[in-house]
Amino acid sequence: MSATPHFGLILPSRPVVTNPIIISETQYAFTFSSLPTFSHLVVFLLPGTILPEGTLAGVYIQLPGPVPEFKLLGALGTEKQSAIFRISGTSPASYGTNSGVGPVGDEMTDIDASSTTINGATAATAGKVTVGISIEQAATIVTQLESLESSKTVSATALVLAGSQRQRPTPLPTKVLAQRIIKNAFNFLASFAGTTTRGGQEVVPLKSFQDWWTKFERRIENDPGFLEREDDT
Repeated sequence: MSATPHFGLILPSRPVVTNPIIISETQYAFTFSSLPTFSHLVVFLLPGTILPEGTLAGVYIQLPGPVPEFKLLGALGTEKQSAIFRISGTSPASYGTNSGVGPVGDEMTDIDASSTTINGATAATAGKVTVGISIEQAATIVTQLESLESSKTVSATALVLAGSQRQRPTPLPTKVLAQRIIKNAFNFLASFAGTTTRGGQEVVPLKSFQDWWTKFERRIENDPGFLEREDDT
C-alpha cells in the first residue's frame, strides 16, 4: 500500500479534510484545533481505497490534557468504510459510543461553532487534537476493541453495584423494630383504655386490638418502610 492519503475526516461546522499527515505507509494523522467545539467526528475511506487483505485501519484519538495519550476509538475496513464517533470527554471511559465495528447509526450532530468550550477547554486553553489512523492486522485491532468493550462493561457494572449499595438502607436491629411495633400499638390502643378492673388496672377491649392490627397491616402494605422512620411510629 503506497504512502498516499486514503482517509478523510469530517467535523461539524468545518470543511472536509482529506489530506492527513503521512507518517508512514501504514500510519496517518489528522491534527486540528479543539475549537470550535464538537462532540462527534466522522472518519472514512476515500473512494477506491482497498486495505490489504487481513488488515483494518485502527482509529485513535489524542485529546488535549495533562498527559496526552492515544485512545482507540474503533476501526475501518473494506466492509465498513466509515464510522461516526462520539467524543464526550478526556477520560478513557468516555471515548466513543460507536466502536467502529458494528453498524453506523445516524449520530452526526452539528454543534454551534460559536461555543467557547470543548471537553472542558476554553479559547485560552484549547489545544490540538490528533486523530491517528494505523493500518494493522485485523486480529490485533479486534482484540483491542474486545478488551475496550469488556472494560466498559465492567465499569458500568461496578457503578450499578456501587449505586445499589449506597441506596440500600441498613437493616434495623430486631430489638429496635420490636420496640417500634409496640410503640405504634400502644399509641393506638391508649385512646381506648378506660375500663378499670378491681385491681385498678385499665383494660382495652379486644376489638380495639383487632382494629389496630388491621390498620397496622394496611400501613405495612402501603408504606413498607414506615417503621424505619422513627418519627412515623
